[in-house]
Amino acid sequence: MIELQQVSKSFGSNAVLKNISLSAKAGEFIAVVGYSGSGKSTLMNLIAGLVTPDAGTVTMEGVTVNGPGPERGLVFQNYSLLPWLTVRENIALAVNEIFSSETKDERAARVEEAIAMVKLSHAATKLPRELSGGMKQRVSVARTLAIKPKVLLLDEPLSALDALTRSVLQDQILEIREQTGQTIILITNDVDEALYMADRIIPLSTGPGATFGPEELVPAPHPRNRAELLKTPGMLEARERIVNYLLGQRQDAATQTESTALPADMWPIDITGVQPVFGLRRYRTKEEEQDTLRSAGIRPQPAKHTFMDPGFVEISKLSKSFDKQEVVAEFNLKVKRGEFVSIIGHSGCGKSTVLSMVAGLLDSSGGGMILDRSEITGAGPDRGMVFQSPCLLPWMTALENVMLGVKQVYYHRSPAERLELCTHFLELLGLADAMHKKPSDLSQGMRQRVGLARAFALQPKVLLLDEPFGMLDKLTKIELQDVLLNLRERTGTTALMVTHDVDEAIYLSDRVVMMSDGPSATVAEILAIEFPRPRDRHALMADAAWHDYRSHLLSFLEERAHHRGQTLEFARSSTPLLSLSRTAAA
Repeated sequence: MIELQQVSKSFGSNAVLKNISLSAKAGEFIAVVGYSGSGKSTLMNLIAGLVTPDAGTVTMEGVTVNGPGPERGLVFQNYSLLPWLTVRENIALAVNEIFSSETKDERAARVEEAIAMVKLSHAATKLPRELSGGMKQRVSVARTLAIKPKVLLLDEPLSALDALTRSVLQDQILEIREQTGQTIILITNDVDEALYMADRIIPLSTGPGATFGPEELVPAPHPRNRAELLKTPGMLEARERIVNYLLGQRQDAATQTESTALPADMWPIDITGVQPVFGLRRYRTKEEEQDTLRSAGIRPQPAKHTFMDPGFVEISKLSKSFDKQEVVAEFNLKVKRGEFVSIIGHSGCGKSTVLSMVAGLLDSSGGGMILDRSEITGAGPDRGMVFQSPCLLPWMTALENVMLGVKQVYYHRSPAERLELCTHFLELLGLADAMHKKPSDLSQGMRQRVGLARAFALQPKVLLLDEPFGMLDKLTKIELQDVLLNLRERTGTTALMVTHDVDEAIYLSDRVVMMSDGPSATVAEILAIEFPRPRDRHALMADAAWHDYRSHLLSFLEERAHHRGQTLEFARSSTPLLSLSRTAAA
């Protein structure tokens, strides 16, 4: 159906793709995976006929592709809907252009058929501003389906959506493929998405001059069970081969975090009444700490709290209302010192609202919060916040951005000490060679590393993470999860994170808090993740307990999706869930 032979493409002196060869059979579903910026979208544009190759050929059914055509339908990451037209009118634009020779009724029938295929008949008269992100993307898919393409080209169409909406659309695309038998080529940075949807997966190396790596045939027939997918024989091994190939291609110095990490015999100082210590002196041996206290005339005392002290963070009956609409109600949670707790739930259920109240960025409507036996009444440096977007000042370097907060919190320290502190955490996060660069010269992943360094440099008692990796591609997200885990475990920092990513929650957390849907959302259930630390991703994913945790969390989200009136059709195994270690919400 589609064939590329030794295709190369450059833009100016920048070689993007080199010697790419691909053959897609009729009805096949192929996924191309790779990092953002590796040339995936350029590859898709070559197949779509939007750009021409510098060398090699692109053919469809044996005919050279010389430009765009309705036989190849392209769905982009952004929706590109005209805001003054309804769903029906946006789709009709394409139909009227391609099928101008047909009658009005025939064209209208094509539009209604496409709308029905993506389950938007109830919203056909709505404008884009009245639609959710997932619904907008479904309009984009329907617009492409309406022209009846033989090949459906999907250029990261789901990457900007939350996990649940993404799952819904994955299933709808697979359902459409079952109905139409179309050839589909998907561009994605999510290996798990590729494993769930595709027949064949081809990794793309990082540029310049990106090439294809070794392909993988997905060892599972359709339909597939999302919750049980990685239990399929050979699936975990295939995933590991793809991920290892892609991670091996990465030339980002930040992946070398281990080489700059502190020795295992160093430990974080956290003794009540002792001034925080800067830079490398923040980490000392137990003997050195005892000597320091004695030299200062302080008799060493046993710590008042153990490492896992219950109630280090206590949230009691927390509630929040906006314009008389209660968003969060009776939210109760105790977080132990040194614990990593994640909060998951559907978009809009109030997860970020809870985190903002803990941060002191938002006043509560009721209830209270305590941190280390002191009431939280406003924002403070004892809570370090990392947002989805790092929000760096563009005219400042990475070092200067980190220094901003340090100057405010540790104004009484010398410039040399403040510099030591900032450079130490930037180095730990793999930014030794980039600390004097401005945000415009950094990748999105590197900018988020600066955001993490900024938070850790304040040496907070609690690290608050509001979907910190939500804007990153899946591969960069995997890297930064390991960076965060490494650094947090070495500092012993307590962490509270909001996330949509079930796998991320399991890998990073000691407990996962599941929130009910709003209005008046609260803690529905708490799942204890009983994996020892330090953790190894590949070992954990091979553990049966990983799949039990994953299945349970996905089931929770699925049930809430049905409560919200959404359609989420997971294939279900008849095997009952194994017993899970979990605690009920108070």
